Amino acid sequence: MRQSNFRQGFQSTLAFIVILFLLPYIITVIMHGARLDVSGSDVMSAVEVKVVQEDGREEVVTVSWEEFFLGALAREIPENSELEFIKAQAVLLRTNAYKALSNAENPILEERFLTKEELEKKCMNMSDPTYYEKLRQAMVETGQEVLFYGENYATVPFHQSSNGATRNYQEVTGREDCPYVGLRECPQDKEADDEMQVLTFECKEVQKKCQSFLVAVSEEEAEKVYQFSDFEIISYDSAGYVAEIRIGDTHVTGDQFRDALSLPSSAFSLEDANGQLRVVTMGKGHGLGMSQWTANEMAKEGKTYQEILRYFYEGTNLTKKTVGVENQ
Repeated sequence: MRQSNFRQGFQSTLAFIVILFLLPYIITVIMHGARLDVSGSDVMSAVEVKVVQEDGREEVVTVSWEEFFLGALAREIPENSELEFIKAQAVLLRTNAYKALSNAENPILEERFLTKEELEKKCMNMSDPTYYEKLRQAMVETGQEVLFYGENYATVPFHQSSNGATRNYQEVTGREDCPYVGLRECPQDKEADDEMQVLTFECKEVQKKCQSFLVAVSEEEAEKVYQFSDFEIISYDSAGYVAEIRIGDTHVTGDQFRDALSLPSSAFSLEDANGQLRVVTMGKGHGLGMSQWTANEMAKEGKTYQEILRYFYEGTNLTKKTVGVENQ
């Protein structure tokens, strides 16, 4: 009887010690979410993400890191993509996410992502049965890898395809802090899907869409309906993207014009189409950083994701980071 009581007392004491030892971890999990090793890839299991509901409301939701990462990666990766390209994209995604988590007091990610249900639906409609596994393999095999420039997370923009060359970051933004985002030749982009697109607008429609940044004019001038002659490309940047365009008496950047008209690219030319404005664009996206099309073609040629990243972000360092542990 005494031996039984002793055993029960010992077990109770041992259980109390275990609970006492784990208490700080349990409290941390309750307050911040668990920080665990997910299949050897990243050191976090849950993140808060800002999402926009169908009615336009913004809401912060908590999802697993794996659901967020795979869902965000799937939004950027077309079907039948090469694994090494997917790995390169995975490193860029993780770099942007870790950077956001490290810089905020209350880290909330704003990257759009597919929910688990949306990703499953996307995979069901694909002819590539290996799509999901390639996403997961890319996440695991680049586990914790990010790009650094010096002692800071690198700025790593990317786009679907260029007009044949990527743009110089300093030339576009006027900032000198990202010398590694420069002009890179991407001749294969000229064979990309939907590389050239032709859009036609009524001149008055363009005038209306650009109204917010047109210079103030007299009431009489404000009633004027623009014609083709009121649109003129003034200059291009070194990669062939429109740097400056004149709209009436206003000079704006090609990127402003692209955004106003929702153009695929700011590498464009203008043509007179019987009084309408025809805009011919080349490429898809802002043209900065990694071209996804060229990255995928490089992967087809046997290039590794490290080589792809080195080409587009020369001067950065691929390193491992555990933001979930260090910044929580």
